[in-house]
Amino acid sequence: MIPEHIEHRLSLPDGRTLAVAEWGDPKGLPVISHHGTPGGRISYWIDPTIDVRYGLRRITFDRAGYGESTRLTGRSIVDIVPDVVAIAEALDIDRFVSSGGSGGAPHALAVAALLPDRVIRCDAAVCPAPWEAEFDHFEGLAPGNVEEYTAALEGEAAHRRVAEREAATTLARLREGRADFLGDSYEMSDADRIAMERYFEISRDHLVHGLAPGVDGWVDDMLAAVKPWGFDVESVRCPVRLEYGRTDSLVPPANGDWLAAHIPNAEPFITDLGHLGDDALVEAGYAWLAHGSG
Repeated sequence: MIPEHIEHRLSLPDGRTLAVAEWGDPKGLPVISHHGTPGGRISYWIDPTIDVRYGLRRITFDRAGYGESTRLTGRSIVDIVPDVVAIAEALDIDRFVSSGGSGGAPHALAVAALLPDRVIRCDAAVCPAPWEAEFDHFEGLAPGNVEEYTAALEGEAAHRRVAEREAATTLARLREGRADFLGDSYEMSDADRIAMERYFEISRDHLVHGLAPGVDGWVDDMLAAVKPWGFDVESVRCPVRLEYGRTDSLVPPANGDWLAAHIPNAEPFITDLGHLGDDALVEAGYAWLAHGSG
């Protein structure tokens, strides 16, 4: 069952709708969180009290093209910033923590870079590096993700074919109660297979809601990932927690190593886990969000 939360629908100046959710302590430290690729605003933990325990007012939202948020065709990573400003203004939030995981992490960094007077600190978990970063992006990458990036480099039509096929597989397996809900070409570490079993219910709710309208958000995320982000990671000046795992096959650790070398105030938090982490890692991440340590 999805925990109790508050829903908002924002009307943006360009006519789009942004679907937003609030979790946790309404008087707590604001955290604006960016979901992964694919994903959506329905994002909660197996212990639904975790936000309140850490004194957090966690804000999630469907990125453009996911869930109930209108698509923004041709968007870049940096285009997330006006949407976050709109959320902060609508919810009367001045300063906040920026947080993101996987495909959402570059968006969290973009907000930190362009809103230095508002972002207290930034948590970027299993974050891919910019495509122009000088290392082999395909080394250690699961074949499914190699296919995705290759298709994204070819353009929207090519990636849409891949995304529609993989979304159909994932949604069918989630309906069947299968913990191996990703396609067979996404090879996962042993740690990630354990995590997929343990976190099945929250993953199902997250992905089913995010992919309900189709794959536009997924396609646009991947197209944005392989073009310039619109900002330099070197410009991020707030404390940044870079969490990543040495056995991650979806965002191989070379990405985290590169970011750690290029973000001035990066605090690498490296584990032997994969992409999804475990209970203890989530608790440590929440402690850092709340206090800047953990």
